[in-house]
Amino acid sequence: MKFSLLSRYAFFVGCILVALISIPFLSAEPWTWTLFIIASLLTLVGIKDLSQDRHAVRRNYPVLGNIRYLVEFIRPEIRQYLLEGDDEKLPFSRAQRSMVYARAKNESADKAFGTLVDVYKPGFEFIGHSMKPIAVPDPGTFRILIGGPQCRQPYSASIFNISAMSFGALSANAIRSLNKGAKMGNFAHDTGEGSISPYHREGGGDLIWELGSGYFGCRREDGHFDPDKFREQANDPQVKMIEIKLSQGAKPGHGGILPKHKITAEIAATRGVPMDRDCVSPSSHSAFSTPIELMEFIAKLRELCGGKPVGFKLCLGHPWEFMAIAKAMLETQILPDFIVVDGKEGGTGAAPREFSDNIGLPLREGLLFVHNTLVGVNLRDKIKLGASGKIISAFDIASVMAIGADWVNAARGFMFAIGCIQSQSCHTNKCPTGVATQDPLRQKALVVADKAERVRNFHHSTLHTLAEMLASAGIASPEALEPHHLVRRTSTTEIRLFSQIHVFLKPGELLDETFEGEFYSRMWKLARADSFDAYNVEVMPSVKAVREPTFTF
Repeated sequence: MKFSLLSRYAFFVGCILVALISIPFLSAEPWTWTLFIIASLLTLVGIKDLSQDRHAVRRNYPVLGNIRYLVEFIRPEIRQYLLEGDDEKLPFSRAQRSMVYARAKNESADKAFGTLVDVYKPGFEFIGHSMKPIAVPDPGTFRILIGGPQCRQPYSASIFNISAMSFGALSANAIRSLNKGAKMGNFAHDTGEGSISPYHREGGGDLIWELGSGYFGCRREDGHFDPDKFREQANDPQVKMIEIKLSQGAKPGHGGILPKHKITAEIAATRGVPMDRDCVSPSSHSAFSTPIELMEFIAKLRELCGGKPVGFKLCLGHPWEFMAIAKAMLETQILPDFIVVDGKEGGTGAAPREFSDNIGLPLREGLLFVHNTLVGVNLRDKIKLGASGKIISAFDIASVMAIGADWVNAARGFMFAIGCIQSQSCHTNKCPTGVATQDPLRQKALVVADKAERVRNFHHSTLHTLAEMLASAGIASPEALEPHHLVRRTSTTEIRLFSQIHVFLKPGELLDETFEGEFYSRMWKLARADSFDAYNVEVMPSVKAVREPTFTF
């Protein structure tokens, strides 16, 4: 016991002794002052360690115990820069980030000496190429017209746009760079739910105004929706579409959080919120509470904004809830112009770990379910589908367009383009590159003119690579991508086409009373247009009793 006690305090005691012994020699040799100061400072650290009551390691190992916290503090940087493999996705791999950095700088992202990917590992995916490739199409033509039969001002959008990231979550210079780059590249910039800031307007880029449950930019003092404020902003020519956020991939069902230490006077003015507390968006909307009311809200917004495209974004949760929305479309004959499906793997915002890891459906399953439901009720040709969730490369775009998406949005890819290094400190206000901070000095390091050019370059280079991939497969345009064009390895000895892996409904199948697609049929029976709650409770026991290895979307 005595030896253990001595070993734990040996370094601390040694610091005390060195400080005391060096005192008589301070006037003799100059270097003794350095020794004395270092030993004295370490002694003070040890005394503080012994007197504090929060960390047992520091009390048991004064001075030396701090090494543990120092190593823990720099662990992410050590792992990212020294230990991380090229293909470790945490959440984006070194190879992915390097690809974006190169394309953003208009440098070659080509790689020599073959792939590092294990092509025999289950999960490997690829595009089948054609024996008769075609000429590379012009990526400038990769656009989609968004606006259904009830829309008076349809919008011609690029198939690759900037996903929702709010001013407040991102710095003013980051917003400036993204919007100016979007203007230069002729694609759209989603505002995020933090409303339209002055920095969104400076660059003049096309805006998709995201309307969250906090109704920032169009809210009354009590937090409810204000139609007059909405009309005023929504009729700005720069605003091309309105997107109602039902949920997002990072924290579905949780609401948005902007810590008060990141709220500046500008953010408060933009959102219409006070500065003395965290800005928390409610987990649900107050303007509607049922699927039918959601459709009526969409019609109201479309009228207020002069007939621009209005749609909604969601991360899919209970399948019957989206089917309830589809039933409400049929009952009211009110249709959204578009739906954006967000995957749980998406997320630039901070969220409780359990939400990030364990709530919400991944993008592909959610996208497939939404696509199939719309096909099954004969509405797919009237509603456009966007997809967002960890999309960063040309192949990522192709893989979701092949299973139902009309266009894609990316957030973190464009963050990398303006300098993000994946430090994962977005919620701390200490972003080292000035992307996700309100610290004036930190964000000053982000030079708008340079980063806007990189945003444009990343967009252009990614779509150019997509064009080359399509040409190699003999496909003239992205909308011609089909499930049979993509392939996945399902085992070490088997590969299958996407068309063989996934279930795809036929037009009108859900409306056919004889339809026997077990999973979709059960979910359809549970859905009700007047409520998000499950309807046919007698179906529920069969849902629980059926033993299927997976849900096949």
